[in-house]
Amino acid sequence: METTNTNLPPSLEARVQRAVDNFMQGYGCCQSVVAAFADLYGLDDNLAKRIGAGFGGGVGRMRMMCGAVSGIVTLVGLDCGQTEGSDREGKSACYKVVQELLAKSKEQNGSLICAEILGLKGHDKAQSSYVASARTAEYYKKRPCAAKVESAARIFAEYLKNKQ
Repeated sequence: METTNTNLPPSLEARVQRAVDNFMQGYGCCQSVVAAFADLYGLDDNLAKRIGAGFGGGVGRMRMMCGAVSGIVTLVGLDCGQTEGSDREGKSACYKVVQELLAKSKEQNGSLICAEILGLKGHDKAQSSYVASARTAEYYKKRPCAAKVESAARIFAEYLKNKQ
């Protein structure tokens, strides 16, 4: 999947493409997004992928919050999360960034919920199991996930660009 240029510096555009490439190599949506930026926060690729592993399939394949969106939340925490429990101001500042970026994601993708993004309804949603789907050509053709990974990575990259 080709990424679309939105005036990002080449270094950030490369991170967006890395997120998509990660997904196309079989990593989950959250893993793909987090790993593309993890080195900025002192995390190696393996640790980043382990941190994001449980968020796949809408959190443990329960089709709740989209894994790509969970990747944004994880990265915002790494970027500006507070480290003192009593730091309400820092907590609030982090929540503000999360809400702003997730509002962009919802605007671009119609939902933050995996089941809704995949178009799953009642019975289909209830049929979800913990067994990961095989990554076949058919899987990639019928799933919008690569585009959602790109969207999430681009939203975070734009946040980093605008923060400078």
